[in-house]
Amino acid sequence: MPKPASKPANKKPARRLSPQEVETFFARLAKANPEPRTELVYINPYTLLVAVVLSAQATDKGVNKATGPLFARADTPEKMLALGEDEVRDAIKTIGLYRNKAKNVILLSRALIEKHAGQVPRTREELEELPGVGRKTANVVLNVVFDEPTMAVDTHIFRVGNRTGLAPGKTPLEVELGLLKIIPGNYMRYAHHWLILHGRYICVAQTPKCWICPVVDICRYDAKTIAVEKTAAKIKSPAKRAAKKT
Repeated sequence: MPKPASKPANKKPARRLSPQEVETFFARLAKANPEPRTELVYINPYTLLVAVVLSAQATDKGVNKATGPLFARADTPEKMLALGEDEVRDAIKTIGLYRNKAKNVILLSRALIEKHAGQVPRTREELEELPGVGRKTANVVLNVVFDEPTMAVDTHIFRVGNRTGLAPGKTPLEVELGLLKIIPGNYMRYAHHWLILHGRYICVAQTPKCWICPVVDICRYDAKTIAVEKTAAKIKSPAKRAAKKT
């Protein structure tokens, strides 16, 4: 999971969506994907926690490639400690910042055993006390494992919040708190997943795919790219090029 962004995606903050537009926004995302799931592969709460820690400044795909073999060998804090930092480091060496992450995985595993009987705690405060665990990681675990109505703002959600007008903000925390205020309660369970997937595959950083966006008509982004796809289609279509020559 990419690290939180530090600057808004737009130079000029977008005008906020109205309550009715927010309702429509999430209703459409829900219709397209009724029960979204994290793309991180995990076995239990502990392996999810480790996977999210490893996902900082890395892609979910890259993390899954490394954690598949790792979790087959160590899916509990006890097994991870027995494996040792050197083995963990070797297993995740394809992930960015792997040396420090391996150290944190061992430290948080030890902390879970010593302070929580080997179980993943259910409060943000206790989670954030673990080595390598920040607010975003804690929010992901609380939402995915314990169905808590939390919002983990990464670079994708930060961009979507600012670009669309859902919750413009200068910091991830500002966007997080803004989203928590405006998202209807019946959508909160999956809101984090809908927004991150929307930002990852449609509302991308460069040339957002507005031509397939389900909320393009209510989005506040000024530089929509609908015309870009139409132009590209004309250039790429052999049939249309042939028709022009006849």
